[in-house]
Amino acid sequence: MNFADYLPAAFGPDDFAVLMAAFGALSAMVVVWRALLVRDPSARRIRAVAGERAALRAKRLDPVAADRRTAEFRLARAGWRSRDAMVAYLFFRLSLPFAFGVLAVSAIYLLEVYPVKPAFRPAICFTAVIFGYLLPGLIVKNQGDKREQALRKALPDGLDLLVICAEAGLSLDAALARVAREIAPSTPELAEEIALTAAELSFLPDRRKALQNLTLRAPMPEVSGLVNTLIQTERYGTPLTRSLRVLAAEFRNERLMRAEAKAARLPATLTLPLILFILPPLFIVLIGPAIIQAIDAFAKM
Repeated sequence: MNFADYLPAAFGPDDFAVLMAAFGALSAMVVVWRALLVRDPSARRIRAVAGERAALRAKRLDPVAADRRTAEFRLARAGWRSRDAMVAYLFFRLSLPFAFGVLAVSAIYLLEVYPVKPAFRPAICFTAVIFGYLLPGLIVKNQGDKREQALRKALPDGLDLLVICAEAGLSLDAALARVAREIAPSTPELAEEIALTAAELSFLPDRRKALQNLTLRAPMPEVSGLVNTLIQTERYGTPLTRSLRVLAAEFRNERLMRAEAKAARLPATLTLPLILFILPPLFIVLIGPAIIQAIDAFAKM
């Protein structure tokens, strides 16, 4: 069988070449456009913080609206806090299963793109529907994990800046706002979370609730330890700079230990690729000529 046998009916190799050329040209145009496009992420994040501040002010007037659903916390963990984020999430959660199902049915039953046995066709269509239903949740979870990783890397440096601001005599609200402005170009994720916390401290009547909301947006042990320290400082009046300095040192040690653990797992991780992809070619190169010579010698006998 040649390549043309795998193509759909009335779709030849020339059509496939034209389609691939058009796709390549479109990809090149998109790459050039994204390279030339000038983005200003700080302005977008400032607008997001302003919108969150307005939402907090509205929720203060309406306490019933303060209860968030689980999906909203997942979107907030991923960094999507706009008013349309929940609407878009629900829209894709409902529409993608139908879209993937219709696409699978059209490709298998109507167009018959690839020859599939009739017994497997319903299973493939059902799998496409399930994948379309799970895809938005997987994207949100993946984005949340990436955001948590960025927050974990930037948290020790942010704590150092917070210690400097506290030693300069700034209050907690002013120190958080100043740190958010300073680290926005380098670590926008942490800057956004700190700015939202500063806004909540300014508008919410319960400062403890404002600090606990940070752990809801970023459910990490490091953030929980920082929030507990700030709550104890607010309640008992303990020195803030000493506690933050100790936390920053602990977070750096944990980051170093995670890097060492990852380096220690590297030999075990490379064992399987070494066995599957490196040793067979090496054996072929070293033993292959000898095997060929032995076969020739036996053939001449």
